[in-house]
Amino acid sequence: MSLQQRVREDFERRFGGPPTFIVRAPGRVNLIGEHTDYNDGFVLPMAIDRAVWIALRSREDGCVIGRSLDFDQECKFSVQDIQDGEAGWGEYLKGVAWALQEAGHALQGWEGVVAGDVPVGAGLSSSAALELATARAFAMTSGLQWDPKAMALIGQRAENEWVGVNCGIMDQMISAAGVEGHALLIDCRSLETQPVPLPPGTAVVVLDTATRRGLVDSAYNERRTQCEAAAHFFGVPALRDVSLDRFEAQADGLDEPIRRRARHVVTENARTLQATAAMRQGDAVEVGQLMNASHTSLRDDFEVSSDGLNKMVECAQREGACYGARMTGGGFGGCAVALVRAAAAQAFADTAAACYHAVTGIAPNVYICRATNGAETVQVNLGEETPR
Repeated sequence: MSLQQRVREDFERRFGGPPTFIVRAPGRVNLIGEHTDYNDGFVLPMAIDRAVWIALRSREDGCVIGRSLDFDQECKFSVQDIQDGEAGWGEYLKGVAWALQEAGHALQGWEGVVAGDVPVGAGLSSSAALELATARAFAMTSGLQWDPKAMALIGQRAENEWVGVNCGIMDQMISAAGVEGHALLIDCRSLETQPVPLPPGTAVVVLDTATRRGLVDSAYNERRTQCEAAAHFFGVPALRDVSLDRFEAQADGLDEPIRRRARHVVTENARTLQATAAMRQGDAVEVGQLMNASHTSLRDDFEVSSDGLNKMVECAQREGACYGARMTGGGFGGCAVALVRAAAAQAFADTAAACYHAVTGIAPNVYICRATNGAETVQVNLGEETPR
């Protein structure tokens, strides 16, 4: 049974009638452009065919009642009086409602059933998917215009200021604005987006090491501080403003390891733009080589990889069907991503997983992914309530 069917049928059992709307918002994988977002740089993620779904209908009393099938828990609050609660999935619903109201939107309540298949904690942005599905739910019941950029900023504010996680904008932008069959080049300074088609005959495979990030705040904050120090050295607002030529001409004046941190960001921005051009030309070989170079830079210059990620990437790269592979996400655990020949994707997934298990003793999770649209309403039941 599909998730769309599950949330619809559970809604009917729980609330005694059909939902008016079914909405979905996807998770994501970043193909290239890592640790460039908070340096005002470029990222190239794609929305994946794993998502959070909500079946819902509006309420007139201002209450939001959400039931999570995944956690077997209920979240209930009033949009007129949103209070902090214990940490958990329901805080994302509250945070989005709070951020929408802070942006000046009048909200109507709703009742709904929530379920998803974005793995939690794997670095595939399950939280952004929940935020954008919630925003889409409020948009439908409260008559809000859907502006992907504005809604992504709402989701980011909910995560930063309500949930308390200092994330960048990439995850919410791709979940809000993804385009089927395409990755999305995001300029993290202007938030401009450009759909970029995947090379013909390729598939994207996510390789979850089944090791979870030890990305402690101190390590992340240290990288950000080092990048800011490098930008100050070059006299620019952010490392996005440093060209490769300028870096090579002046980088000797930087102390280690700041020089290596800056080299990763400067070269990664260049790789991301080069990968975008190669994808538009259908050049999977070039894209794969850039992904391989990205992993080397993340491992050696930015030092955010891990033993598990390195072994997974090595297993992927040795397969003939693989154009390229790299760690993806914040690092220190989580997932790698590979661009492979579509016709051999399943055989690649099986062999890479077996290789990783043989060298680590850990059974990984492997997902062959398709690029999908961002947050959308997939079902509307016309009746007493008409979509606005």
